Amino acid sequence: MGRNYTRKTDPELSDLAFIWDVAASDWRLTTLSAVMSLYQNNLTFPDAGRPEPNTQYSAPSATGFTILVTDNNEDTHLILTPAAAYADGAITLPASGTVRDKQIVIVNSTKQISTFVVNGNGATGVYGAPTSMGADDFFTLKYDQTVNSWYRIG
Repeated sequence: MGRNYTRKTDPELSDLAFIWDVAASDWRLTTLSAVMSLYQNNLTFPDAGRPEPNTQYSAPSATGFTILVTDNNEDTHLILTPAAAYADGAITLPASGTVRDKQIVIVNSTKQISTFVVNGNGATGVYGAPTSMGADDFFTLKYDQTVNSWYRIG
């Protein structure tokens, strides 16, 4: 005949709980504190949200510059602070062989760059990239591994 147990509505860490001991093939008692420690030591939770991008700074000092965006498999925020407005400049995105799917590159420029080139560095395409940047302009590109291309998303 089974035993009837009374319900406890205010459990404490020192209270006991039944667990099945696989090694002994029977029921054993342990504290709720021990059960909680087991969960805390073995459960993992994904990070909430997207991590903050790494910031890369560059201060080009002459027209015709080319900046290599850090190729580290992480999102990057490139802040360009040219010494003056320039006729032309370029950035080279992370290599298509090492870039992570859905990786993001954010670019800001504090000065005008009349002719601006975004080199896909092995990507099939860079769609929507600006061809010039005004003072205080910005844009965001996101990589899609399936089609090996960068797309402007902002």
